Amino acid sequence: MSGRVVLAGGSGFIGQAIAARMASEGREVATIGRGSSADARWGDRSGVARLVDGASLVVNLAGRSVNCRYTDANRAEILDSRVDTTRELGAAIASATAPPPLWMNASTATTYSHTTDRPHTEADPAGEKGFSEDVARAWEAALAEEDLPATRRVPMRITIALGAEGPASQMLFRLARLGIGGTQFDGPWIPHTRYRGIGVSKDDPAAKAPSAGRGTGGRQRFSWIHVDDVVGAIAHVEAHPEIDGPVNMAAPDPVTNAELMRLLRQTVGMPIGMPAWRFMLEPAMAVLQTESELVLKSRWVLPGVLTETGYVFRHPTLRGALADVWAGMRAR
Repeated sequence: MSGRVVLAGGSGFIGQAIAARMASEGREVATIGRGSSADARWGDRSGVARLVDGASLVVNLAGRSVNCRYTDANRAEILDSRVDTTRELGAAIASATAPPPLWMNASTATTYSHTTDRPHTEADPAGEKGFSEDVARAWEAALAEEDLPATRRVPMRITIALGAEGPASQMLFRLARLGIGGTQFDGPWIPHTRYRGIGVSKDDPAAKAPSAGRGTGGRQRFSWIHVDDVVGAIAHVEAHPEIDGPVNMAAPDPVTNAELMRLLRQTVGMPIGMPAWRFMLEPAMAVLQTESELVLKSRWVLPGVLTETGYVFRHPTLRGALADVWAGMRAR
């Protein structure tokens, strides 16, 4: 492929990997972001429009990290940082004289329901009402708002991305190396309203998250993808014009939480791993200013579209992916 690539919100490790791959292929990479080094900044509508006009590919990764406490302020920023930037790109593409043929916009596999009895593919509907699921729906709805007959739109439903420089990988390996990388169990906890759906008042009786927990016994699924395959999947989608619509960015080897933690311990050579029940996790998550949902919700996702269209994963198994990430971490 050739032509200009517009990379929006690409300052994180996934964005850097995409930029490096595109540059290595001799493609011009233009960036949209909030920093002074970006070629155009969010809110600069003429600058954004100039970049997307005539581009061959737009990739948008913008969005505040969900690795935080879901306070009202953070909830608003998580939602707005995704919806507003997507709408800004949509308006720019709609006004372009030569609109890009492909716009790939980040989304999340959290759109699917918590399940431990079956996996999800792109053919499945979005999940139950809740903050994370509602954000996913609003994000993809913003992508679909404009009338863009010349542009394919692909929501990338990204699972946990693994890589030597990835924050999720670094956290998981740190737990394993410290001997606290055991199975994480759901269970009873004090009801709260942080996971309520968008637009649901704190005073609504339905706003409180269930206190009983889901009782998964460590069987909640961990769906993941190596960053190399995020980059590879983007190139695959660009080369396959028949792909139009959501794509699960997920490896074909989802595992249970118990299996994930066991493989992590084996990879780093740690023989023990202290398990953690929810009554232990919740105080720790409060100290770390993040949410237990990130490890307790079952995300069981399969790469239906990628598999059906012949994508070959560089890292198809979690064991192999973890070994590659650990080697990269040690090399650093």
